[in-house]
Amino acid sequence: MRSVLPDLTPWRASRDFRRLWVSGLVSGFGSFLTFVALPVQIKELTGSAAAVGAIGAVELVPLLVFGLYGGALADALDKRKLIVRTEVGQGLLSSGLLLNALLPEPAVWPLYVVAALSSALVSVQRPALDSLWPRIIAHDHLPAAAALNSLRWTVGGVAGPAVAGVVVAYAGLGWAYGADLLTFVVSVALVVRIAPSPASHAAGRPSLRAIAEGARYAWSRKELLGTYAVDLAAMFLAMPLAVLPFLADELDAEWSLGLMYAAVPAGALVVSLTSGWVSRVHRHGRMVVLSAALWGLAVAAAGLVHDVWLVLLCLIVAGGCDMVSGVFRGAMWNQTIPDELRGRLAGIELLSYSVGPTLGQVRSGGFAAWWGVRASVWSGGALCAGAVGLLALCLPALMSYDERTNEHARRMREGRAPAAEAAAGDTPGPPGAVS
Repeated sequence: MRSVLPDLTPWRASRDFRRLWVSGLVSGFGSFLTFVALPVQIKELTGSAAAVGAIGAVELVPLLVFGLYGGALADALDKRKLIVRTEVGQGLLSSGLLLNALLPEPAVWPLYVVAALSSALVSVQRPALDSLWPRIIAHDHLPAAAALNSLRWTVGGVAGPAVAGVVVAYAGLGWAYGADLLTFVVSVALVVRIAPSPASHAAGRPSLRAIAEGARYAWSRKELLGTYAVDLAAMFLAMPLAVLPFLADELDAEWSLGLMYAAVPAGALVVSLTSGWVSRVHRHGRMVVLSAALWGLAVAAAGLVHDVWLVLLCLIVAGGCDMVSGVFRGAMWNQTIPDELRGRLAGIELLSYSVGPTLGQVRSGGFAAWWGVRASVWSGGALCAGAVGLLALCLPALMSYDERTNEHARRMREGRAPAAEAAAGDTPGPPGAVS
């Protein structure tokens, strides 16, 4: 069991890691409440699958604009301040959703406005957050930290949608939005207590030139490009979440909507709880490709079966595969990208794992309106598996990546491990300690 359960060494070694982890758990739970409530409210107000899918369309432009600029900001400014300010902004947006839900006749347009502004704030925050982890965690502990962060996300992802389904059905949308607002208050109180994280001396000011410098570096790293391309294909082609309210209706199982939203993170939770093995895997690129292809096949199966429990099982398997891909993508990014470029590359990463789902909502909603809900789901999964297989053939650098021999990983290991240990803040646990 010690070799299977999550490695808690990063948790023991860094006080700031613990605070960020708990902060993310709390705010993530609240965000998943809104994640379910928002499309349900649009469905109730419009009755249109295309209108629900349009959430992704309004989120796309802020992701494209602020994702890259947010990465440049993360390199040039104090990362803690960026995280705190964006959390406060998210809380204000949740209060706007709450006020709209309490109106006698809630309007549709504020839902799209909040979705767009929230996308902009996330685009600024995520590069700062992602570039902060290598500063507070020792190099060799980064895969374990990625698994623990995945565990944090999946706990909120399972509990949030499951609770949201009950809250929305029996208490109302206002309660879901109000709970989300409270979680941001708690999150801000935790984040303000972490140590400052000023810009690296080698980082330039945020500018188009700085963004272009990060893009040139990413282009020079074909194994990194591979992770971006695989994730983009998987999320664009096989993200079914926008049509789940309609899939539940077709299966005559409206009660299952919360479970459907929770199924994907439930599968990810199973992987996270048994993630002790990730530190023993070194061919990260192959794991990214294999798990992304299996994600697509599982989603395709969810669109083909007719029993709601089999649909839930397929979504659970898909979520587990997606989590495996995410853990090893994160390990490759955190273990090989220089600190002075980490924010800008995190901005590019944000686009790869956010633009895909955003466009995927538009694709799945449009296909559902044109071709049918179930066809939208199974066709996207099949296309995903085929696209990932083609990318594997075209990207040999990704398939051959080995963190033990990769020159960038070796350089980071030699130059960053002592500094990360010193920045941990607490007495480190024993090397390789496993709970």
